Amino acid sequence: MTNPLLQDDLLPPFHSIKPEHVVPAIDQILAENRARIAELVKQDQVSWDSLAQQMDDLEDRLGKAWSPVSHLNSVMNNEELRKAYNECLPKLSEYSTEIGQNVALCEAFKRLAASEEYNQLDQARRKSIDNTLRDFHLAGVDLPAEKKARYAELSQRLSQLSSKFSENVLDSTHAWSKLVIDANELSGMPDSALAAARQAAERKGQKGYLLTLDFPSYYAVMTYCDNRDLRREMYQAYTTRASAEGPGGAELDNSALIDEILELRHELAQLLGFANFAEYSLVTKMAKDQDEVLDFLNELAAKSVPVARREFEELTRFAREQFGQEDLQSWDVSYYSEKLREHRYAISQEELRPWFPVDQVVSGMFQVAERLFGVQIRASDRAELWHPDVRYYEVYQNGEQVASFYTDLYAREKKKGGAWMGDCRVRRRLSDGSLQLPVAYLVCNFNPPIGNQPALLTHDEVTTLFHEFGHGLHHMLTKVDCSQVSGINGVPWDAVELPSQFMENWCWAPEAIALISRHYQTGEPLPQAMLDKLLAAKNFQAGMQMVRQLEFALFDFRLHAEYRSGQPMDVQALLDDVRSKVAVIQAPAFNRFQNSFSHIFAGGYAAGYYSYKWAEVLAADAFSRFEEEGVFSARAGEDFRKTVLERGGSEEPMTLFVEFRGREPRVDALLRQSGMLDAA
Repeated sequence: MTNPLLQDDLLPPFHSIKPEHVVPAIDQILAENRARIAELVKQDQVSWDSLAQQMDDLEDRLGKAWSPVSHLNSVMNNEELRKAYNECLPKLSEYSTEIGQNVALCEAFKRLAASEEYNQLDQARRKSIDNTLRDFHLAGVDLPAEKKARYAELSQRLSQLSSKFSENVLDSTHAWSKLVIDANELSGMPDSALAAARQAAERKGQKGYLLTLDFPSYYAVMTYCDNRDLRREMYQAYTTRASAEGPGGAELDNSALIDEILELRHELAQLLGFANFAEYSLVTKMAKDQDEVLDFLNELAAKSVPVARREFEELTRFAREQFGQEDLQSWDVSYYSEKLREHRYAISQEELRPWFPVDQVVSGMFQVAERLFGVQIRASDRAELWHPDVRYYEVYQNGEQVASFYTDLYAREKKKGGAWMGDCRVRRRLSDGSLQLPVAYLVCNFNPPIGNQPALLTHDEVTTLFHEFGHGLHHMLTKVDCSQVSGINGVPWDAVELPSQFMENWCWAPEAIALISRHYQTGEPLPQAMLDKLLAAKNFQAGMQMVRQLEFALFDFRLHAEYRSGQPMDVQALLDDVRSKVAVIQAPAFNRFQNSFSHIFAGGYAAGYYSYKWAEVLAADAFSRFEEEGVFSARAGEDFRKTVLERGGSEEPMTLFVEFRGREPRVDALLRQSGMLDAA
């Protein structure tokens, strides 16, 4: 039987991929790669084609087999696939460490970097070689044998711990549900949320309303439900996920995993000669050192905490005077904030839903990209899909296909929460001279269509979709042919959010809102009165939102910067200390936010969560050029495409930003955009 993961298909054959294919395919590819590398390092004379291109071919083959497996594990999780996925993690970690610590391979790349050919290569290929040499050292190629072995153990264990952390969050999220029979217990909930809860119950063969911790369900209860006891119950379940006190109990508790992850990361960093994991992390980022990151975060905090405190005092006063709520708790904040928004602006996220049917939003988003970047996006049936909800699109420029992508937009069981962009294929020049086009996955977790009614998005969800599409454009519109620095590859982590946060701006531009909004029943555009209210409410509680993100960023960075060998870190105490400085909402003692903080314990944001705010400054300042020239300025759009999107990781992001903007970025652009410059 042919293993579909071993076929060199243009796109993954999702219909054919089974859990039993995974381990044999990965084993075979790793064995063949090892044999080929053993041949490559024996060359007396090396060149780009004989070394770097060959290594690129090997890595791409492995990536094309593993990408659909990793993706399916996130969006169609089941016990058999999870077992196969986890069985491969130590194999892949071992292989990666072998490559990084292969002295002969490192020496071969050094010879390539010192050759005459190096100076004749294009910028992307030179950057790729430079990054490769840097990564050899970060993988411990210079370490003595016993320390190399320890590095390998640490890498393998950290890979397993991250996977287990993610699994516990997923399983704990799905371990809690509540069936409500009496609709009166859900008073205040919008019809769309009630219909979704009723549909969820029907799918389980139940009558009533099924509430879950999937974000659309959780958000609806916390924002609209009048039943304070239910809000508290759901808040406690959500904020204790993957803890001993949460859904699933001690079996799914991530506390010990957090301790071990921090300990092993610190040991790995020190093994390589760094003081801590934060210092190690910054080697591949824009920020120069730990002081620059902390100064940046503390500067934002100093300007936003006073604003946030005033906003919270206002919310507290409103809840007391309008509703008699004296004791405002964490499970009350979203509820009364929505009441205050409606009171002040006569607009709510729920009220906007009918004007943002998903097909209109997607179509309008594509038109925005077309007007900004000169691309055309067409639906296609030329791909196998992993679920009926999935759609596939092809991207064209000047009549020629340049990329393609899948969308998977709705929440469901066995699908990881959140939203993300993943790479399925990377743009690269093949050994035969042909071009492999980039392919992306765009994943969200919105409420699915209900009955004959299409999926209707809140404006916040529209912004989420534009964010992930921005990542996708970065991956897909690259013109770099070298996979190491193609698209998002090789882009420093604190710059990778620039295109995503940049694209969010068009969700607030009236010219773009006209493209993405149409009433799902009448086809009418968003009324001017509602548009005015939406725009007026843009910076509602911007200070509170800012300090919440600063809380996450400071907690993450200090966690990795202040860890000390032989001194177990009191994670909760550190989080409490950060909150005492920047939070305006007092979290209850039972809150275990850190136990489900997947970004830093099961994702790529360890000692890097500050990247969201760092890149938000870049994005705000980049967009300020469009505010000056027009939101659909063809010249500015072309410049952004050519300087940022097309060049990927081939050059330093500050160089590219300055080329686009004519100067370095300014923090004031973000404060002004958030309506906080004068308030601060």
